[in-house]
Amino acid sequence: MVLDLGGSAAARPGPAAVPGRTLRERRRTGPATSGADGTGLLYERVVALIEQLIADRGMAPGDRLPSHAELAQLAGVSMITVRRALDELERAGRVRRHQGLGTFVARRRIVSEPARSGSLLGTLGNEDGPPGLLETRILELRPGEPSGYLRGALRLQPGQLVWRLRRLRLLDGAPAVLESSMIPLAVAPGLDQLIGSLAGSLYDLLASEYGLTDAFEEQYLEVIEPTKEEARLLSLRARAQAVRIRGLSATETGIPFDCFEQLYSADQFAFAISGSASHRLLPVPGQLDWGIA
Repeated sequence: MVLDLGGSAAARPGPAAVPGRTLRERRRTGPATSGADGTGLLYERVVALIEQLIADRGMAPGDRLPSHAELAQLAGVSMITVRRALDELERAGRVRRHQGLGTFVARRRIVSEPARSGSLLGTLGNEDGPPGLLETRILELRPGEPSGYLRGALRLQPGQLVWRLRRLRLLDGAPAVLESSMIPLAVAPGLDQLIGSLAGSLYDLLASEYGLTDAFEEQYLEVIEPTKEEARLLSLRARAQAVRIRGLSATETGIPFDCFEQLYSADQFAFAISGSASHRLLPVPGQLDWGIA
């Protein structure tokens, strides 16, 4: 199952272009219309026209589309209709709009398989292969007292501390995923001394240094409005939504060793999820306190 959380347009693409007709031939037929002939809504016709324009001109990610006025003239529709079509294409992750600069062809959505074990890069990809160069920026590593909710999930006693590790993961230099991990000090003593190794796979490090192998996980996925700090770190546009995955990792013997959180831009990722029997070790996180003191 693949979940595409960027908007409804991904599930309802506009009508396909008529085979064999060039863009110039379509222009000679006159403006798109909506009505009893069953041709569909105006904006859907414009969506299909823009998609064909990208294909006809061989436009690549980062190439700029014609202006709103040029698209309106090309399609024979109003500016309002063009904006609606671009709204749908942006929600589908097909274009990106930058105020004052224009509208650009976006790169295809990255598919994440969050339930797959291993490094973050191993869970990402699309039909073109690996998404690019993955870099890590460590934002924070400090000990603290977990909230009551985290203490229960990690089966800790009052007074036992956790490491809070926050990392920003970048793909080809662009912010992609904001990660947090809550790891008990008792199972990973001296983790702060290994900070130089935290730019790679955290779970490879935990396995090699502490014998903590990720045997199974439980995850909860939800679409949220990010905080101002989260939006800034991920370079999200105004009012953009984010996908938050909160989960728990445990060893084969059932020892929980990481309460983690991953935050993705909702319009840059799609999620592939396969089902399995759940151990239900982790109560539904929801809006419960996921912090440390």
